[in-house]
Amino acid sequence: MKSTTLKSAFLAITLLGIIWSSNAQKNYELNKKQTFSVLGTSTLHDWEMESSTATGTANITITNSKLEAINGITINLKSESIKSGKGAMDKIAYKTLNTNKFKTIKYVLKTAEKVNETTWDLLGTFSIAGVSKEFKTQVQTTISNGSVTIQGSNKITFDEFGMTPPTALFGTIKTGKELTLKFNINFN
Repeated sequence: MKSTTLKSAFLAITLLGIIWSSNAQKNYELNKKQTFSVLGTSTLHDWEMESSTATGTANITITNSKLEAINGITINLKSESIKSGKGAMDKIAYKTLNTNKFKTIKYVLKTAEKVNETTWDLLGTFSIAGVSKEFKTQVQTTISNGSVTIQGSNKITFDEFGMTPPTALFGTIKTGKELTLKFNINFN
Protein backbone atom coordinates (compact mmCIF):
# COMPACT_ATOMS: atom_id res chain seq x y z
CA MET A 1 0.00 0.00 0.00
CA LYS A 2 2.82 2.41 0.88
CA SER A 3 4.48 1.70 -2.45
CA THR A 4 1.33 2.65 -4.38
CA THR A 5 0.94 5.91 -2.39
CA LEU A 6 4.60 6.76 -2.94
CA LYS A 7 4.33 6.08 -6.69
CA SER A 8 1.17 8.24 -6.90
CA ALA A 9 2.87 11.12 -5.08
CA PHE A 10 5.94 10.86 -7.32
CA LEU A 11 3.73 10.84 -10.44
CA ALA A 12 1.80 13.91 -9.22
CA ILE A 13 5.04 15.84 -8.54
CA THR A 14 6.42 14.87 -11.96
CA LEU A 15 3.23 15.99 -13.72
CA LEU A 16 3.26 19.32 -11.85
CA GLY A 17 6.87 19.83 -12.92
CA ILE A 18 6.00 19.17 -16.56
CA ILE A 19 3.01 21.52 -16.44
CA TRP A 20 5.05 24.24 -14.72
CA SER A 21 7.93 24.03 -17.21
CA SER A 22 5.64 24.18 -20.26
CA ASN A 23 3.44 26.94 -18.78
CA ALA A 24 5.89 29.52 -17.46
CA GLN A 25 4.77 32.87 -16.16
CA LYS A 26 7.87 35.02 -16.18
CA ASN A 27 9.04 38.58 -15.62
CA TYR A 28 10.69 40.25 -18.62
CA GLU A 29 12.72 43.44 -18.93
CA LEU A 30 12.40 45.97 -21.75
CA ASN A 31 15.54 45.68 -23.86
CA LYS A 32 17.34 48.18 -26.09
CA LYS A 33 15.46 47.12 -29.24
CA GLN A 34 12.61 49.61 -28.79
CA THR A 35 11.12 52.58 -30.55
CA PHE A 36 8.58 55.06 -29.25
CA SER A 37 7.26 57.68 -31.69
CA VAL A 38 4.92 60.65 -31.49
CA LEU A 39 3.52 61.75 -34.86
CA GLY A 40 1.54 64.90 -35.54
CA THR A 41 0.68 67.57 -38.05
CA SER A 42 1.07 71.32 -38.30
CA THR A 43 0.15 74.06 -40.73
CA LEU A 44 3.75 73.84 -42.00
CA HIS A 45 4.44 70.08 -42.20
CA ASP A 46 3.86 66.68 -40.61
CA TRP A 47 6.33 65.89 -37.84
CA GLU A 48 7.68 63.00 -35.78
CA MET A 49 9.60 62.71 -32.53
CA GLU A 50 11.27 59.48 -31.33
CA SER A 51 12.83 57.89 -28.29
CA SER A 52 14.49 54.54 -27.67
CA THR A 53 15.44 54.95 -24.02
CA ALA A 54 12.48 53.69 -21.99
CA THR A 55 12.68 51.27 -19.09
CA GLY A 56 10.04 48.74 -18.22
CA THR A 57 8.93 45.28 -17.20
CA ALA A 58 6.31 42.80 -18.30
CA ASN A 59 4.88 39.69 -16.69
CA ILE A 60 4.02 37.24 -19.46
CA THR A 61 2.94 33.61 -19.64
CA ILE A 62 4.29 31.54 -22.52
CA THR A 63 3.17 27.95 -23.07
CA ASN A 64 4.88 25.79 -25.68
CA SER A 65 6.35 28.89 -27.39
CA LYS A 66 2.93 30.59 -27.57
CA LEU A 67 1.91 33.75 -25.75
CA GLU A 68 -0.90 32.72 -23.40
CA ALA A 69 -1.23 35.73 -21.07
CA ILE A 70 0.03 39.26 -20.66
CA ASN A 71 -0.31 39.73 -16.92
CA GLY A 72 1.34 43.11 -16.53
CA ILE A 73 3.32 45.80 -18.35
CA THR A 74 4.86 48.96 -16.91
CA ILE A 75 6.87 51.37 -19.07
CA ASN A 76 8.59 54.61 -18.05
CA LEU A 77 9.89 57.03 -20.68
CA LYS A 78 11.78 60.19 -19.79
CA SER A 79 9.81 63.06 -21.33
CA GLU A 80 12.92 64.82 -22.62
CA SER A 81 14.24 61.66 -24.29
CA ILE A 82 11.76 62.25 -27.13
CA LYS A 83 13.63 64.07 -29.91
CA SER A 84 12.73 65.51 -33.30
CA GLY A 85 16.25 66.34 -34.41
CA LYS A 86 15.31 70.03 -34.31
CA GLY A 87 16.24 71.80 -31.08
CA ALA A 88 13.58 74.53 -31.34
CA MET A 89 10.82 71.97 -31.91
CA ASP A 90 12.05 69.88 -28.97
CA LYS A 91 11.92 72.93 -26.66
CA ILE A 92 8.33 73.66 -27.71
CA ALA A 93 7.38 70.02 -27.13
CA TYR A 94 9.00 69.97 -23.67
CA LYS A 95 7.19 73.17 -22.73
CA THR A 96 3.88 71.58 -23.84
CA LEU A 97 4.66 68.43 -21.82
CA ASN A 98 5.71 70.62 -18.86
CA THR A 99 8.86 68.52 -18.46
CA ASN A 100 10.14 70.78 -15.67
CA LYS A 101 7.41 69.29 -13.49
CA PHE A 102 6.55 65.98 -15.20
CA LYS A 103 9.79 64.18 -16.00
CA THR A 104 8.28 60.85 -17.08
CA ILE A 105 5.63 59.49 -19.43
CA LYS A 106 4.26 56.24 -18.03
CA TYR A 107 2.14 53.32 -19.22
CA VAL A 108 0.62 50.69 -16.91
CA LEU A 109 -1.40 47.74 -18.22
CA LYS A 110 -4.74 47.01 -16.54
CA THR A 111 -6.04 44.09 -18.64
CA ALA A 112 -5.07 42.09 -21.72
CA GLU A 113 -7.46 40.08 -23.86
CA LYS A 114 -6.29 37.66 -26.52
CA VAL A 115 -7.94 38.20 -29.93
CA ASN A 116 -5.96 35.53 -31.79
CA GLU A 117 -2.47 33.99 -31.72
CA THR A 118 -0.69 37.29 -32.45
CA THR A 119 -3.27 40.01 -31.69
CA TRP A 120 -4.19 41.32 -28.24
CA ASP A 121 -6.44 44.09 -26.92
CA LEU A 122 -4.71 45.91 -24.07
CA LEU A 123 -6.41 48.29 -21.66
CA GLY A 124 -3.92 50.50 -19.90
CA THR A 125 -3.29 53.90 -18.38
CA PHE A 126 -1.10 56.49 -20.06
CA SER A 127 0.21 59.23 -17.75
CA ILE A 128 1.35 62.25 -19.76
CA ALA A 129 1.99 65.80 -18.48
CA GLY A 130 0.46 64.94 -15.11
CA VAL A 131 -2.82 63.55 -16.49
CA SER A 132 -3.70 59.84 -16.53
CA LYS A 133 -6.16 58.36 -19.04
CA GLU A 134 -7.16 54.80 -19.92
CA PHE A 135 -6.91 53.71 -23.54
CA LYS A 136 -7.61 50.47 -25.37
CA THR A 137 -4.78 49.48 -27.70
CA GLN A 138 -4.76 46.63 -30.20
CA VAL A 139 -1.25 45.22 -30.49
CA GLN A 140 0.58 42.63 -32.57
CA THR A 141 2.91 40.22 -30.77
CA THR A 142 5.72 37.91 -31.83
CA ILE A 143 7.92 35.52 -29.90
CA SER A 144 11.45 34.81 -31.07
CA ASN A 145 14.45 33.36 -29.24
CA GLY A 146 12.92 33.93 -25.81
CA SER A 147 11.98 37.56 -26.57
CA VAL A 148 8.47 39.01 -26.86
CA THR A 149 7.88 41.91 -29.27
CA ILE A 150 4.78 44.09 -28.95
CA GLN A 151 3.80 46.65 -31.61
CA GLY A 152 0.88 49.05 -31.64
CA SER A 153 -0.35 52.62 -31.72
CA ASN A 154 -2.89 54.97 -30.13
CA LYS A 155 -4.52 58.13 -31.33
CA ILE A 156 -4.80 60.79 -28.64
CA THR A 157 -5.42 64.53 -28.48
CA PHE A 158 -3.61 67.28 -26.63
CA ASP A 159 -6.90 68.13 -24.87
CA GLU A 160 -7.24 64.64 -23.36
CA PHE A 161 -4.06 65.27 -21.38
CA GLY A 162 -4.76 68.90 -20.50
CA MET A 163 -2.24 70.26 -23.01
CA THR A 164 -2.69 73.10 -25.47
CA PRO A 165 -1.51 72.31 -29.01
CA PRO A 166 1.73 74.28 -29.44
CA THR A 167 2.24 77.13 -31.86
CA ALA A 168 5.36 78.80 -33.27
CA LEU A 169 6.30 82.07 -34.97
CA PHE A 170 3.75 84.13 -33.06
CA GLY A 171 0.95 81.67 -33.80
CA THR A 172 1.46 81.49 -37.56
CA ILE A 173 2.44 77.82 -37.32
CA LYS A 174 -0.14 75.71 -35.47
CA THR A 175 0.03 72.10 -34.43
CA GLY A 176 -2.91 69.80 -35.18
CA LYS A 177 -5.00 68.63 -32.21
CA GLU A 178 -4.44 64.89 -32.76
CA LEU A 179 -1.33 62.84 -32.11
CA THR A 180 -0.40 59.24 -32.85
CA LEU A 181 1.68 57.33 -30.30
CA LYS A 182 3.47 54.38 -31.92
CA PHE A 183 5.61 51.77 -30.21
CA ASN A 184 7.65 48.74 -31.12
CA ILE A 185 8.99 47.22 -27.89
CA ASN A 186 10.91 44.08 -27.07
CA PHE A 187 11.01 42.24 -23.75
CA ASN A 188 13.49 39.50 -22.83
